[in-house]
This record gives sequence, structure tokens and C-alpha cells, in this order.
Amino acid sequence: MATDGFRRLQVSSAPPRKINVQKFAESRAPELETLHTIVSNRVNNDFRSRRSKRRRTTAYDNQAAKKRCRKKRKLGLVDQSSNALPPEKDEKNVPRRIRRRTELKMNLENGFCTSGDGTKRLRTHIWHAKRFTMTKLWGYYLPLGLQGRGRGSKAVLKWFKDGMLVHDASYHVAIQLEGPEDSLLSVLEMVMVPSSSSAPSVISGIIYDSAMLHHLGAPFSTPIAPVTYMWRPSGQPSDGCNGLEGTENSSTFRQLWVWIHASVLTEAYHTLKLACQKEMDNRGILINCISLEGQLAKLEVVGLKAFQLLQRTLYPTTRTRDDSWNLMKHSVSEAKDDSQSKIILEKEDSIPSHAILSLNVKDPRTLTEKEKIAYAPESGSSSILGDVLGTERKEHVVFGRFSDEPEGSGMLAEKSLWDVSSGVSPPVEEEVICKEKHDQHKNFLCLDDSSSGALNTSTKSPCSRSCPIMLLKNNNGRGLNIGWSVILPLSWVRAFWISLVSKGAHAMGLREKHLISSEVGLPYFPSDFPDCNAYLCLKETEAVASSLKEELRPPAIRPLRVPILPPWNTIRAALNEGSTTVGEDEIFRQENGVRSNSSSNSDCGLSDPTLAACLGNSFDGSVARTSVSLTKFLNEIQGCHLRLCPHVADKQTSFTKFMRDESKLGLGQNGINKLKYNRKLCFVRVLLHAYKEGFLEEGAVVCAPQLTDISMWKRSESFDGGLQMPQSAVTSYFKEQSSGKWELQIPGDTVGRESHRWPIGFVTTGFVRGSKKPVAEAFCEAFVLNRLREEQWDSKPAKRRRKEIYVLVRNLRSSAYRLALATIVLEHQDEDVEFM
Repeated sequence: MATDGFRRLQVSSAPPRKINVQKFAESRAPELETLHTIVSNRVNNDFRSRRSKRRRTTAYDNQAAKKRCRKKRKLGLVDQSSNALPPEKDEKNVPRRIRRRTELKMNLENGFCTSGDGTKRLRTHIWHAKRFTMTKLWGYYLPLGLQGRGRGSKAVLKWFKDGMLVHDASYHVAIQLEGPEDSLLSVLEMVMVPSSSSAPSVISGIIYDSAMLHHLGAPFSTPIAPVTYMWRPSGQPSDGCNGLEGTENSSTFRQLWVWIHASVLTEAYHTLKLACQKEMDNRGILINCISLEGQLAKLEVVGLKAFQLLQRTLYPTTRTRDDSWNLMKHSVSEAKDDSQSKIILEKEDSIPSHAILSLNVKDPRTLTEKEKIAYAPESGSSSILGDVLGTERKEHVVFGRFSDEPEGSGMLAEKSLWDVSSGVSPPVEEEVICKEKHDQHKNFLCLDDSSSGALNTSTKSPCSRSCPIMLLKNNNGRGLNIGWSVILPLSWVRAFWISLVSKGAHAMGLREKHLISSEVGLPYFPSDFPDCNAYLCLKETEAVASSLKEELRPPAIRPLRVPILPPWNTIRAALNEGSTTVGEDEIFRQENGVRSNSSSNSDCGLSDPTLAACLGNSFDGSVARTSVSLTKFLNEIQGCHLRLCPHVADKQTSFTKFMRDESKLGLGQNGINKLKYNRKLCFVRVLLHAYKEGFLEEGAVVCAPQLTDISMWKRSESFDGGLQMPQSAVTSYFKEQSSGKWELQIPGDTVGRESHRWPIGFVTTGFVRGSKKPVAEAFCEAFVLNRLREEQWDSKPAKRRRKEIYVLVRNLRSSAYRLALATIVLEHQDEDVEFM
């Protein structure tokens, strides 16, 4: 009996599950009164804070409201005898700031919130507007960069090399093509360079690819923009969207996404629409071209720890397939139950470049601490897979299709991003999640249940706690892993954005993204695509903004006016300068847009000034972005005698052997250098490295050096001993005419002529401040680069030749030439269509 009594006493002494706060306070009242007496004796019953410890605030005093009220009293709008506001005050609309904030907080399933003029705002607009400098561009309000003068490039590079950055790229739009596979391939061949017909992995939907989108008639038509395209995996059953089904005479019904930049969306959509219409007229098969604007979003996560950030944020649900990259593993606690197996992202190195992963992940806001610990990847995860599953079960690792159905059901996930047009459930509202977490916290503290005050969670459409996403692995041309792209429904952007930022990711705007693309050696659209209309529009916008900024300054302190849009038409002068004579000088200048300082600055002869400005600012030539196109250009101009070596021109002969070939020595003396070039200009992208010192800015002109310039630079210990041009020649090197056209000026004096060097290209992206290995991107004429390489190789023994080409670069507001080494990108890779 004593034992039973002890047990009953032990059970009754346990604390209750729920605690009544009022009864708890009443039972401890004597103790609280005793503590109050002790404290009051110590402070002599004076509970006032010290005057030196007080903090004076004026939050209670609304000075702005008082000022408005005094103004209304002065105008006689308010009764002097009473402080009451007029009755129309209550009926007046709420302030614009509150109305806009309420509107932007609404999480619509589709579409963007727009301003009065139709400008779209991203779903992360409020977050960016508080921290970033915003700009109105391409129909959106976009974050231009962090607050300041844009000099924080060193910190951005440090975040990229040691941490992670995230960018909201929802202004990219996907266009969906639906139809038979062979018809879609035919459409791509009409408008894309290079074509994807020879890439089975791309067609099967395993990886994505990039290409240049052209108008009809590719590759000879005008380019539009670089695009990223991906196929829906062919192993999935066709659902016959929009009534389209494969017939016996056609191939399998497929779907294709083409991701396009917002600056060229209208132009690109019309081009794809015309290509689909042409294919339908030829074959009589229905092909749909649908714009998914306002339905999908794109988040870009870059940096060294980007994959670790995704591991801590994305928690996939159950698996449904076991066919793929060996990318993920089962949780240790759930390894025995296949129907409830959890998936963890691991092994980034084993994931191939440009891989596509389709996942169904949990809402990152609803994960508890226990779930985060259970899902966290362990150290040394490469060996955990074999330890958990065993050697005989390694084939059960999964690739990318996930759903809430168990594996044994035989059902694939029908709801995915490819069916976004049919609707994707939005996430649970933030208020509901906060209320749930608050109730859980009260339950943990053993407080009263607050179910009576439950929040009304009724919505127009059902909400979901899981979201289908797609992960894209991004690499540059040299194999460097830049980061990942997360494609998800537009209504889920805020949920993932806040989670990524709260876990240590630094947000970046357009300026920071441009800096990173320059650091990794990738072109940035549209700044590094001078042959596209988007580049022309961007430079014209920058020119207008620069002119307005200069007008605000007094004339005495205005900087030297330089062309914001490089005058590409003046480069043709460098091609023919060797073939001109004294009698042909005037004809040569008229044909190539060249003037001397002694000539007048009258109009160039065009009656329409707008037409003259348009012709002067247009890009004169084409850009070779594939080794095939460059090889074709070389063959048209006696390519067998030229010194340019595209990557696929001769696969059996290495570049070193080609460089030391003595059979082509001295071909420049046979008239190749003196050939008058009348064909269309062909530009190639080059990477510029400073030979000794100097900073290359955006818009700098690349010039053809003489052999004496190179030897002078090599002998001098500082760049003060390099080539300099008179200051008068700097101001007149490019002269703006009354029509708005910039023309090249030849100096009239002897000193100016001796220091004059002919332009062969322009820098589109300058050095990044703070970079340990600064690289500038420029576009130079291929034929002139061949001339320079011939001169430089013929003047040296074969063993002392270099792959790089010596060029001179001069910033437009500087009088000093810098010696730089130019590396042709297409001599090291097959294609130059990768972009960021």
C-alpha cells in the first residue's frame, strides 16, 4: 500500500499539460509581493528611471499631421472652434502609399502588378525598393544595383567567390511551342543558330541548351537575342493539351520552352509565331505558340556556396522514379519505407552541365527545426549513399520527377510546371503560417488553446504546401560552375525569395549581375550583343540619360562628350587604309565616314537628320558566334592563307603546331595585307588582358598597333613611356555631326598623324574594379585581327610566337594607349552562344 501511495503521489506531482495563467499568478502572489517589497526598499520606493538614462522620443507627436492641420486652418477648411476634421476626410481615399503597398502584397496566381502607365512590378518589388536603386527598363521596374555609386564591385566578387548571391530574373519570359517533334525541330532550324537537331540529350529533355534566335532565314538573317530552350522529357505521356494529339503521320507530341529576355519579347514572339505558321502551311499540322508571361518566375542563385544554399532550402517530397543522375539520396530514418522515402540533394560534381532537375518541394516557410535537421545533408555524402542503401541498391537513386504518390502506385506526377497553363495552387498565405507557428509556440509553452480565435483561411482557390520547380545547372564555356537557376510558379516567388535571403544569400541587381558575367568571361545581354536591336535601344537610352545629366552641369565643368553608342561604321576605315594613295584620299574618306580636322563640320549630305543618326548608330557588320560561321567567312576571303584558326577548322592539327608552321611565313608580303576589303564586316568576341598596367573602360576603342609600339611598351618600365596622343586629337578623334552621326577624324598636324591609330573594335564590357585578373570583352574585326597576327608572327621566330594578338586600347577620354593581349574566343571553343 505504501508503494501504491508513493506511485499515486509521483503521478500527481507531474505538471499539468495546460496552465491557467490567472491561477498560477494567484498562487505565487505572496512571493511576488515579497520581491516587490525588497526592490522598493533598495530604491527607496523611487521607481523613476535616471534622467541620464532616459531616451527622448517624439513618436507621440505627429508633426506632419499638425502641419497639415495648421495649413487647412489657414485656408479656412477647418473650423477654428473645433479640432474635428471635415466629414469628407473619412470618405477620402486612403493614401497612395498605403494603397500601393496593399496592392503589391496581394499574391495573385498570375500576372504582375502594374503602375498607372502599365509598367510591371516584380513580386519582390517592395523588398528591392527598400534596398536597391530601381530603374524603369523593358517595361518593368527592375533593381539596378545596390544603393551608392556602383563602386561595390569588390564586395560583390567576394560574395561570388566565397558565398552566394540571388537575382530575381522573373522578367525573362518562356514561350511554349506545342506540336509534333519533327515539326518543332524544323521550326528551330528556321530561327536558331546553332540547331539542336544533333543533340539527342537536349531533345530527350535531360539537359537544356542555348542558341542565338534569328529572324526567318537563319543563319544569314538579323539576330534577335540569345535564348535558352528545353524540351519536355519524352518519357512522359502526352496529355494532348489544347486538343493537340499526335497522328499516325506525325511524330510524338512534344512541348518546348524558349526563354527570352524581356527587351526582345515582342520581336521574338512574332518571329516564332511566323516560323510556326510557315511550318503549318508546309505540312498542314497544327503547332501552338503560347506566351507564358506572368505565369512562371526565374530565380538565379550563383556563387561558390549556391548548391549548399539550395540544399538548406529545397526539401523534395516523395520519389516516383529511379532513373537518373545519381543526384539524391534517401533519408537514413526513412530508408526502409520506399513509399515515404525522403530525397536529399547531394553530389553536385556528378551533375552534368546544363542538367534539368524537376522536383516537387515543400514550402520552405512551413518546415520545422526537426525537419530541417532530418533533411540536412551530412558531411561526406558521397559515401553515405552506399552506406545507407547498400551496394546492391544504388540504382534506386532518383533523378527528377516527384509527386505525393508512392512508388508502387505506378502514377507519375501529373501536376508539374509543364502544366502551369492549367493552373498551379498558390502557397498558403503568410498570415495563416504565422498564426500556426504562434499556436505551436503557445502549445509548447503549455498555454491555453486559442482555437476560438482561429484565423479565417478561406480563399478563392485551394492553397498548397508543396510546389513544383525546375533546377537548371549553369556553367560557362570553360566549365566553371556559376550557379543554378530555379524555375517556379510566379505566385511562389516570395516564399522562396525570403527563405533564400534569410539563409545568407546576398541579393544582386542588374549591375552586380553584369560584374559577375564579366568576371567569369561570359557575355551579358544586351550589353555584349551589339548586333541585336536590344543593344541599340539600351545605348540610346543611356545616351539620353547622359545628355540630361551633362546639361545639369555648368559648361565649364562638363566632361568631354564621347559617343555612348560606339560608331561601328568607322572600323571599315582600318581595313582599307593600307590600299589608299594620296589621290584616293578624298574618295576613301567619303566611302568610310572619315574626315580631317581641316574639313568643315557640315551635314554629311543626308536630307533627313533622323535617318542619318540611325545609319550612323547602326551596327555595320555581323558577329561570328560559331566556329562554323567563322570558317565560312574565312573561306570566302581566301581563308587558307589567313592566320585565324577556329576551334573546328582543323581538328587534327593543334593550335601550337599551326602557330609554328613555317610554310606560311611571309604571306603578308604577297599582297594579302594590301587587299582592299569590300565585303561585309565580320566581328568576333575577344577577351582583353592588360599587358602591364592600365584600366580598360566600357566604350574604349581598340586600335591596330605598329611593331614599334609593341617594342616601345616592352622596353618601358611604366606606362608613361608608352604611346601618347595630343589632347587636341583626343577631343576630335570621334566628332559628332549635326545629324547625330559620329565620324572618325584624321589629325591634320604631323604629331597627330604619327600618334593616330586606326580603330578595329570597341570594348563592350570594361574591367571590374577589385578583380585579381581583370578581363575586358570587346568585338574586333576578324580580317584586321588576321593582319595583326601575320605582322606579329612574321617578325618573330616560330618558338617565340604567342596565341594572343597585341592590340592597343584607349579610353575615349584619355590620351594614353594601353597595350593589351586579345584572345579570340572561337579559337578555344566551338560556340560563343553562352550568356548570363
